[in-house]
Amino acid sequence: MYINFWYPVVRSSDLTNTPQRARILMHDFVAYRDPAGKAVVLSDTCVHRGGSLAGGKCKDDGTVQCPYHGWRFNDRGECTRIPSIGINAKIPPRARVDAYPVVEKYGLVFAFLGDIPEAERPPILPIVEANDPNWRSTVVTFDVNYYYERSIENGLDPAHNEYVHTTHGHQGERESEYRMDQLEPHLNNPWGHGFLATFDAPPLKNLIMRFARKEGGKMQAGSGTYGPNHMWTFIHFTATKAMHQYMFEAPIDQDNTRIFLVNFRNVLFAKTGVFTMFNNWLDKKVNERNMFVASQDITVMNKLQPTLTPPSTAKELLMPHDKCIIQYREKLKEWEGRGWKIDVEVLKASRERRDTMYAIPSPIRHETKAWVLDPVPLVKPSTQPQVTQQAAG
Repeated sequence: MYINFWYPVVRSSDLTNTPQRARILMHDFVAYRDPAGKAVVLSDTCVHRGGSLAGGKCKDDGTVQCPYHGWRFNDRGECTRIPSIGINAKIPPRARVDAYPVVEKYGLVFAFLGDIPEAERPPILPIVEANDPNWRSTVVTFDVNYYYERSIENGLDPAHNEYVHTTHGHQGERESEYRMDQLEPHLNNPWGHGFLATFDAPPLKNLIMRFARKEGGKMQAGSGTYGPNHMWTFIHFTATKAMHQYMFEAPIDQDNTRIFLVNFRNVLFAKTGVFTMFNNWLDKKVNERNMFVASQDITVMNKLQPTLTPPSTAKELLMPHDKCIIQYREKLKEWEGRGWKIDVEVLKASRERRDTMYAIPSPIRHETKAWVLDPVPLVKPSTQPQVTQQAAG
């Protein structure tokens, strides 16, 4: 798990002036809207006696009030009120919690969980269809019981479609003629890699989806990453009909992940006319279809061993079509080299002792050294060169 990236916290439509808790990167956060409607994300642990701010309430001055002793914190994480010392008392400078940069895009609330300056921050995965009236979007949120890196790698694995997905492949019924086509690099960028490939897909049995593609045959699809937890998947049913999916994943811990799926399509909806009345119904059907496909992945992923990413690509016999998985792991090593990787073992040891709380550091930590909670321990960058095992030919 890595700091200094944008993580999805909650759907915009679900965030109100009632504080709610979100666990990401093995840490708890509180999210709420202030009276002006602005989304706020803070570290959830009150630095007084460890109360959960998410269990408190939002006040008219835009602060969130701890339910334990009534301490109030503003959108910069500064404590503005300590009832027990009186209304005019001076607030100690260490009475603060981390406050994180927040952006609302694509119907989601993103928080930047890290402390690097704004100019150095990786961007949120761009979605070019977001402002195009020829595309329609839906948002689905679901939890899976496996590690986010394994989830991302599954999306980067083109060869599994033939066996896992009835909508994408033939379940091994044509092994004598099956062979993955060459992957074409697509949307490579400083924060990730991607590919497009041609697949021989069966006819779609779902009557609604048949409006996207009626016949079996060749179709183009592919996936790619943007940072450790953002992924895109493009499905081109025909030359003009497509579905573009964007997954923003929030690692809860090493065993659980919350996935925010933003799905864009330029088919199966009406832009004008009487048939627009069916668009919401079609949204529901498309979401059901996407969750059906996701359930096929979940069935396989729930039994994957090891449950965490192997420490070396030499511990798996990777094939040429696993190239993007190798590239993804190389990027993870690069970010580890920058000192952004959380030291999960040290963190878990402190949780087992149950006597220490850490916080994901925020950019405000560069403005003051007055803090109660220490920043989360990070893996020290290695001075040894990284050696990557290439895929077998």
